[in-house]
Amino acid sequence: MNLVIVESPAKAKTIEKYLGKDYKVLASFGHIRDLPSKNGSVDPEDDFSMSWAIDTRAKKRVKDIENALEKADKLILATDPDREGEAISWHLLEVLSKKKAFKGKEVERVAFNAITKKSVTEAIAKPRKLDMELVEAYLARRALDYLVGFTLSPVLWRKLPGSRSAGRVQSVALRIICERETEIENFDAREYWSVEGQIKANSGEFPARLVALDGEKLDKFSLSNETLALKAKAAVEAAKLSIEKVEAKPVTRNPQAPFTTSTLQQEASRKLGFSASQTMQTAQRLYEGIDIGGETTGLITYMRTDGVSMIGEAISDCRATIASNYGDDYLPGQHREYKSKAKNAQEAHEAIRPTSFTRTPESLNLQGDQKRLYELIWKRAMASQMSSAKLERTTVTISDQKTVELRATGQVIRFDGFLKLYEETKPKSDDGDDADATLPPVKAGDDAAASAITADQHFTQPPPRYSEASLVKKMEEMGIGRPSTYASILKVLQDRGYVELEKRRFTPADKGRLLTSFLENFFGKYVQYNYTADLEERLDLVSAGELNYKELLSNFWNEFSASIDETKSLRVTHVLDALNDALRPLVFPDNEDGTDPRKCPSCDDGQLSLKLGKFGAFVGCSNYPDCKMTRPFGQSAGMNEQTEDKVLGKHPETDKDIVLKTGRFGPYVEMETEKKPKRTSLPKTWDYDTMDLEKGLRLINLPRKIGSHPEDGNQIIAALGRFGPYIKHNTTYASLKDPEDMFEIGMNHAVEMIAEKRANPGRGRGGKVVKDLGKHPSSESPVHIMEGRYGPYVKFEKVNATIPKGQDPQEVTMEMALQYIAEKEAKAPAKKRKAPAKKKTTAKKKPAAKKKPAAKKPAAKKTTAKKTTAKKPATET
Repeated sequence: MNLVIVESPAKAKTIEKYLGKDYKVLASFGHIRDLPSKNGSVDPEDDFSMSWAIDTRAKKRVKDIENALEKADKLILATDPDREGEAISWHLLEVLSKKKAFKGKEVERVAFNAITKKSVTEAIAKPRKLDMELVEAYLARRALDYLVGFTLSPVLWRKLPGSRSAGRVQSVALRIICERETEIENFDAREYWSVEGQIKANSGEFPARLVALDGEKLDKFSLSNETLALKAKAAVEAAKLSIEKVEAKPVTRNPQAPFTTSTLQQEASRKLGFSASQTMQTAQRLYEGIDIGGETTGLITYMRTDGVSMIGEAISDCRATIASNYGDDYLPGQHREYKSKAKNAQEAHEAIRPTSFTRTPESLNLQGDQKRLYELIWKRAMASQMSSAKLERTTVTISDQKTVELRATGQVIRFDGFLKLYEETKPKSDDGDDADATLPPVKAGDDAAASAITADQHFTQPPPRYSEASLVKKMEEMGIGRPSTYASILKVLQDRGYVELEKRRFTPADKGRLLTSFLENFFGKYVQYNYTADLEERLDLVSAGELNYKELLSNFWNEFSASIDETKSLRVTHVLDALNDALRPLVFPDNEDGTDPRKCPSCDDGQLSLKLGKFGAFVGCSNYPDCKMTRPFGQSAGMNEQTEDKVLGKHPETDKDIVLKTGRFGPYVEMETEKKPKRTSLPKTWDYDTMDLEKGLRLINLPRKIGSHPEDGNQIIAALGRFGPYIKHNTTYASLKDPEDMFEIGMNHAVEMIAEKRANPGRGRGGKVVKDLGKHPSSESPVHIMEGRYGPYVKFEKVNATIPKGQDPQEVTMEMALQYIAEKEAKAPAKKRKAPAKKKTTAKKKPAAKKKPAAKKPAAKKTTAKKTTAKKPATET
């Protein structure tokens, strides 16, 4: 019997069916061990030795593999065909070797790019040795990430409270987002005008734009104000026009290459609205496959790749499908070959493609995200081998031969070629070009007349904030990170509160900008784009066997540790001085009247400065505690004067003042009471300047009683909390989207929301049922797959069992869920048994003494005696 190890249990079942009775296939469930988050996991003083720890859940899996190996003749490592997959195989070999589990048995490594019977059986027939160069590249990356994160993060905690962590690639990605925000803030909009109109010729009407006036070509800013624009408009209206010339040029458009990981993430974001993580999770399910004719078959090739080529067999399959489905006109005479343009791209693997092009999207019973993503992948790969599109681009020039010249552009598709199937989504253009407009047939010399002439005002626009697609593209172009890590990097930035995703665009949070500024000032080299890209290139040299990974680590650590040492003597005041200067345009923008923006508005001689508190940064006065002026970090300059308390009016019932104040965490309303002042913060969407007594009363009267719940009579209340507005009944909380809902939500809607929240409680915010597995075989209680704040998990009664990383929650069966539940339950009782055992030993001393004559248990007798004598002195003292 041969033992095969793969990563996921779903894949294990499929491959075991492919290989037959002579093979047993087990899953490692991803990585079995990692560097523990403690000091010394990577020791630079000991030649960068690494201390690995086996994950608690992985111990049972390793034991299962060890037991199965005893009965096997050979071990075949069939983990994923990338760096992480190679590392998982290496970890297994290391652990099993230490356990002396091999006993001379043969070990082979196989890799397949698709989960089909043909791919798997061919891979089994062509085993190889473990790729140690790839493993060393993994070790180098893992050590670097540990050394940066574990060494730099404590510096942040001491010098920059509120910052949670920094990372080798994550911090550079954050810098890209922050720099774009600074560009937007510093952008100076510039006015320009355009003159356009409808041109009527013998054969039809079409739009045209003024491009020359009085013999001079107009650029974008030639018509810089309304006066010039109206003068140009009048010139067009007065001109006697004719068609001066018509130019038609043939244009050929070639298809794009099949998807890589990053281009798939970009296009899925633009066309389907998917996040990077959503794309990768869906692609994982397509890779692991669906049931086709009673056999599970993978639908796409491996989805973590930066290669753009396809193997010859796949190209032949693709070309045959094109000829069959679309005809020979759509099949070029020669197959197409592609090469990546991305910096640092490694093209060891194929592009992402269907495992069979004959499996059209319509022929498969796919639903939802899987259907949409498979269709995107199939069309892109098919189009990559189709004929070029033939277009004709036409330019028509209209003039009066002396004063004005207008131009119209358009294009016509003469042969659609690959466009019949697929067209890549392009970012929106602001140039106003009508290149795709359809023009009527006209010829030089035809009379023309202009009508509906308009002079339109425009302003230049700042660069857009990054979307997930454009940020991934930017990182790939700069050679920062690897496609397989982009999704996790973007998720970490959001989870740690460094950025926010609003309308699918990234906005840096205040703490993100603060962290970036700190790193640029004190660890500037390590967030430089070129340095990060160069480090990626050196890591690629390790993968290629051209650089020793410990040499790379040594060179990095010598410089990085010196930078860390320099910060040990760094005082927080030095940090604040540097941040005050670096963030001056954001925190202390110039006042219109020319006064010092750092002068405290509450006292005569105080200077405003950044301060660091338990929950992060804020702006305060240098005369503290005499002057208690504060305002939130990042608050606009126009709010400087809002430091003085503002009385909104009196409460009609208590006759107490409702006062609008500003604290370090933002504006709030306050009313004195007998015990202590009652305070309520302003909702984030409420503007300070629009606050009046009516709004103040609404806030100060919170929480609002909505009514008694029909089931138990207890009150349902609406209130404003740290994370926004919510309703509450007993211990159940449900978030409200709009602050106005706190004051307007009725009883029926509130009861519905509470019921829905109880039905889908989740673990943390946003939990919902992902999959219903049915009833537990022993208790009849439901078993659900839940979507939790920290990932999917199995919920059974009071047990919440985490689903292993890398396991698709949709593929979890009842059998797998019961295993997770059993593992979780096994941990909790073990802790409970220890305490009673100790109590019995100390409380029942006499029964222990009675066992002394028992000759069979001398060890127990000694242990009891030791515990008894040890306890007595402790009791006496």
